[in-house]
Amino acid sequence: MGGRASLVVIAIAAGLAFGGCAVGPNFQRPRAPDVAGYTPEPLAAATASAQTRGGEPQRFIRDLDIPGQWWTLFRSEALNRLIEQALQDNPDFDAAQAALRHANENVYAQEGALLPSVSASIQPERERLAGAIIGEPQFTPTFSVVTASLNVAYAPDVFGGTRRQIESLAAQAEYQRFQLEATYLTLTSNLVVAAVQEASLRGQITATEQILKIESNELDLVRQRFRVGVVSQAEVLLQEATLDQTRTTLPPLQKQLAQVRNQLTALAGRLPSQEVSETFDLDSLRLPQDLPVSLPSQLVEQRPDVREAEAQLHAASADVGIAIANQLPQFTITGAIGMTATGFATLPGTGVWSIAGSAAQTLFDAGTLLHKKRAAVAAFDQAAAQYRSTVIKAFQNVSDALRALQSDADALVAQDAAERSALASLELARRQFHADTIDHLTVLIAERTWQQARINRVQAEGNRFADTAALFQALGGGWWHRTDAKQKGDGASQPTTPVGSTTQH
Repeated sequence: MGGRASLVVIAIAAGLAFGGCAVGPNFQRPRAPDVAGYTPEPLAAATASAQTRGGEPQRFIRDLDIPGQWWTLFRSEALNRLIEQALQDNPDFDAAQAALRHANENVYAQEGALLPSVSASIQPERERLAGAIIGEPQFTPTFSVVTASLNVAYAPDVFGGTRRQIESLAAQAEYQRFQLEATYLTLTSNLVVAAVQEASLRGQITATEQILKIESNELDLVRQRFRVGVVSQAEVLLQEATLDQTRTTLPPLQKQLAQVRNQLTALAGRLPSQEVSETFDLDSLRLPQDLPVSLPSQLVEQRPDVREAEAQLHAASADVGIAIANQLPQFTITGAIGMTATGFATLPGTGVWSIAGSAAQTLFDAGTLLHKKRAAVAAFDQAAAQYRSTVIKAFQNVSDALRALQSDADALVAQDAAERSALASLELARRQFHADTIDHLTVLIAERTWQQARINRVQAEGNRFADTAALFQALGGGWWHRTDAKQKGDGASQPTTPVGSTTQH
């Protein structure tokens, strides 16, 4: 029986030898765009600077690598703690991790199709025969039969359809891998931007409260002057209206602040009643001085959304191979070796074996397989177009961030100058009013101009911090260096460095 068992093994080995090629296109990674920069003109070496909070000049450093925890460059311990909490508790991040584990397990499951499946069976029977069927009506024997067998089934991957299925699933797992990185980047970036927005709103609220105090003191002064007959009641009413109008600007700012606090709490994976304890103001943040500008050829390696689109293109390429393989003959090999006895006590009994092979080819299906192949080709063309669109948007994001950094730095310089001029004009108007050389309306106009200039300056300061976060996000956020958010569960891949990535100190 050993020789016969060898026949089964040899037949299966021969089937394995058939799986040496895979039909369909072999995936080639798209080339990076052949451009030298992100703007039509050369990028300036640094931004403008202003003598105010957040007004430091920022230098653009070509091909500077990005740290995995880039937000630590803002030097805010509260921000670092909040992001650490969010990476542990945010449900969207947990869901992305679970999706990656799910995709990886599907790959491992499909890889099993490359090898034979082996099963064992045992079938005990108790039978009684009717003697009439053999011409002996009085003969009704009863006996037992026990059959034990080892069964082997194998579908040789002659044309590589199974391998293309594994390739497609592996590409889908790669998609989930970068979907996780995109979720990570979006989460951390949203936290930084929301923290900056909170800081800006707190600055605007503080400025508004100071303005209210000044205008309230101004109202007291006007009332005193009215009582001694220096000013008219109309001027008192005008000052009261100005104060009331300023008060109306405070509730909208407070509402926005409450909503931003809710956003930070939700991003941290908590309910609104479980508000995070960390708070932010512009004085607690530091503006990063050295800003990376990755090479355009490197951007397609760093952006998670581009890598997602590439993985989808890879899966679509493999699906074309699957469709082609389905049009070709399908082969199967089965084998069994076992023994039959009249009872467990008489095992091993008589040896039995079998081996069989089959080949099937679809002859007519009304064009079903042909159209499925054409559909797979069309899906590949769609994925290729979507990849190009994603790359274009990625370059646009970087360009927008660079433009914003330069323009908002210039805007802060202008707003700082406008506030200084407005304050000087207001101080002059007050002196002239006290000297009775101008009317109170002129003072009110100067006050309103200074108030708006001060609010605008605080907003411009916040814009510089938000623009910096947007640049780090647009460049991919340094996910290839991150070690702070390990995968939960088994079968999870760890971050890998993009091809050609370099680190500069």
